[in-house]
Amino acid sequence: MAKKPISFWHRLLDLISPQLCVVCGKRLSAVENVICISCNLKLPRTDFSKNPYENEMAKLFWGQIPIERAAAFFYYESHSKTANVIYKLKYKSHPEIGPVMGRKVAVEFQRDNFFDGIDGIVPVPLTRERFRRRGYNQSEEIAKGINEMTGIPIYTGIVKRTVFKGSQTRRRRWERQENVEYAFSLVDGEPIIGKHILLIDDVVTTGATIIACAKELCKAGGVRISILSLGLAKS
Repeated sequence: MAKKPISFWHRLLDLISPQLCVVCGKRLSAVENVICISCNLKLPRTDFSKNPYENEMAKLFWGQIPIERAAAFFYYESHSKTANVIYKLKYKSHPEIGPVMGRKVAVEFQRDNFFDGIDGIVPVPLTRERFRRRGYNQSEEIAKGINEMTGIPIYTGIVKRTVFKGSQTRRRRWERQENVEYAFSLVDGEPIIGKHILLIDDVVTTGATIIACAKELCKAGGVRISILSLGLAKS
């Protein structure tokens, strides 16, 4: 695919208001977006897309949901520089990070045929109140980038998050599971009956949120689940 030429207005905007890399904070060149080439190459990639059936992330879901495949783009370590990719997307009002990273993930995972046979994408939803405060759903922003590169449709309104009892970050494994139990509710399962769904989240730690959401999706009937996230938290 031929690269689009950089417009005069794009160059002028970059001169007036230069964009900075979310990881290292250095100025991005006119051909870079969100993350510089150097930091992108240094992301601690998991390479799970090369073996999406038996990696450490997929094993979190064995025996709990009808899991097909699972992969995270990179290992997430709190307070590391690379964690800024997710931290700024999630908490610092930078929704533009989501589609850019989604496109990067899609390009790399497509090489391993990760998306073969997937019928639709479901981003893990936020509660209405949390969405109102943030102004966007970070998982849906990631999904937009993946949709752009793969053409796989995004399904929203299938499942809703009914409660949010605070961040999962500092909770123990059993507390995470208890915290999200009954947190999701199937709204309209008809569009996904019998389909292979890619469930997308920003970070996976114990998998408790994904499992709770996936169980509701499965109530539609005949649903198979694959999982994709930007980060997998180091245990």
